[in-house]
Amino acid sequence: MVQLLLTLRYDGTNYHGWQVQSNALAVQPVVQDAIERVTGIRSGLTGCSRTDTGVHAEMYCCAFRTECPLRGRRMTAALNAWLPRDIAVYDCREVPDTFHPRYSAMGKRYIYRIWNAPDRHPFWEGRALHLRGSLDVAQMNRAAQDFLGSHDFASCRSADSARRGKNEDTVRTVSHVSVTAGDTDSGGGRRVEFAVQADGFLYNMVRIMTGTLLDMAVGRLPWEAISVGLESGERAAMGATAPAKGLYLQRVVYPSDAWGGSGK
Repeated sequence: MVQLLLTLRYDGTNYHGWQVQSNALAVQPVVQDAIERVTGIRSGLTGCSRTDTGVHAEMYCCAFRTECPLRGRRMTAALNAWLPRDIAVYDCREVPDTFHPRYSAMGKRYIYRIWNAPDRHPFWEGRALHLRGSLDVAQMNRAAQDFLGSHDFASCRSADSARRGKNEDTVRTVSHVSVTAGDTDSGGGRRVEFAVQADGFLYNMVRIMTGTLLDMAVGRLPWEAISVGLESGERAAMGATAPAKGLYLQRVVYPSDAWGGSGK
């Protein structure tokens, strides 16, 4: 019996997040179905993170134990033959029994994509937030730097989460944050991306951070709102929660010795 780590990508549009749910389709049971087809056994599957309904992943790590002899590319190809077109495995490796997709991670990086254009773009429907008014990306990037470092991010978690977890540790350390824009195309549109990496995230944290930046950009909040909101600890001091469709789990960061080899 060995533990295999799968790394996959998925478009979350048709799914109610990663975790198995009793009354809605999630990504986890779909991957389990494929594993069962290949190995003949319904295996438990441990993920690196929960994701909300409609959220996407460019690097999602999950692990299961198996006696199946398939490894590496053979297992990857076998699983992809059974997975739907919006989920794909791109790496499979054996990892020690002590490895845990979530608890062995040092951090995660998310990106939030915005299609900033007068007109919608069919390629980005369901995969980016469409905003028509021009965004001051340079100013947004300067303001976003207030998220850097270790802070109490209580103001950047959902109100429901706050009610359910009164004793939750809400201090997180953000190691990278940026707002960037691609070139403007012939239709006057460009893709804007907010990227953030931290040692952990609270429920809805990235979507609230994004919504705060957007509310500042359109004048609903002052440019000092981030520092004021973090200091207050109040959810109401931050901006709206941005829609899930623009959010991607981009990278899970593991130590180089997590599985006896080089890190991802």
